[in-house]
Amino acid sequence: MFFKDFFMMIFCNLILIICVLVGVAFLTLLERKVLGYIQIRKGPNKVGFIGLLQPFSDAIKLFTKEQTTPFMSNFNLYYFSPVLNLFLSLFLWMCMPFVTVNLGFELSVLYFLCVSSLSVYTVMLAGWSSNSSYSLLGSLRSVAQTISYEVSLALILLSFLFLILSVNLIDLFKYQEYIWFIFFLFPLCFMWLVSSLAETNRTPFDFAEGESELVSGFNVEYSSGGFAMIFLAEYSSILFMSMICCLLFLGGDLISYVFFLKLTFISFFWIWVRGTLPRFRYDKLMYLAWKSYLPVSLNFLLFFFGLKFLIIIYFI
Repeated sequence: MFFKDFFMMIFCNLILIICVLVGVAFLTLLERKVLGYIQIRKGPNKVGFIGLLQPFSDAIKLFTKEQTTPFMSNFNLYYFSPVLNLFLSLFLWMCMPFVTVNLGFELSVLYFLCVSSLSVYTVMLAGWSSNSSYSLLGSLRSVAQTISYEVSLALILLSFLFLILSVNLIDLFKYQEYIWFIFFLFPLCFMWLVSSLAETNRTPFDFAEGESELVSGFNVEYSSGGFAMIFLAEYSSILFMSMICCLLFLGGDLISYVFFLKLTFISFFWIWVRGTLPRFRYDKLMYLAWKSYLPVSLNFLLFFFGLKFLIIIYFI
């Protein structure tokens, strides 16, 4: 019986990862189309019907190109950093709560925090092992930015966890059956969205990939499959953070198709922000993290802790 369950779990996870990768492919197409219409031009519309096959042609092009390696690079780390980056972003999806046979374990929020904090190392090693000044600067910026925003991200998450008194993501669905958390946690939800943008290195916080001053940031020396893997990891993280947003404050009704519509809307919001806002200034980014979001999220955390404590005392 154990082996049947184990096989089913592996099979479900494999299907999930394949679906995520296909979703990532079409998210890139959606981004190029939306950015095209924002800039009053057409997006990709030549390959296949209205450009639907464009992501697959891009994937074939990227993975069949010649792999170049910098002469003075630390080869092993340089080669395996993108692979590990993609693996970590796909491992994150293992904590997606399922009603059927899957890793729907009790400590899924802790798993999410642990795995998401590991992705910092791959970015740092990718930048350092390339042995290029631009790559190193890009990776240092990215690490500083991710660490800064992970602190407030964890504190915001703790406020939600105090309300449900659980570290299982599926419990968020149970508590939002009648009212979504966005209605009475609006400031925290907005801060979570902005912190998620910074966490996934997206505009207006894409300092690691500041083309104007750092060519392309930590991935400047990568080509072919290495670049494609970094690209896939970034978009997989965007989809995952969109899913977490839906679970946290938009109802999280996984068994309904409406959940996937909400996920698509949040992903569209990521693209919309990219097409609308200019890049932030680096010192302002740090100021926002440490002097605005950290104190505010701490205050909210204390407030919800006190509120839950009073409710428990009252009912006991």
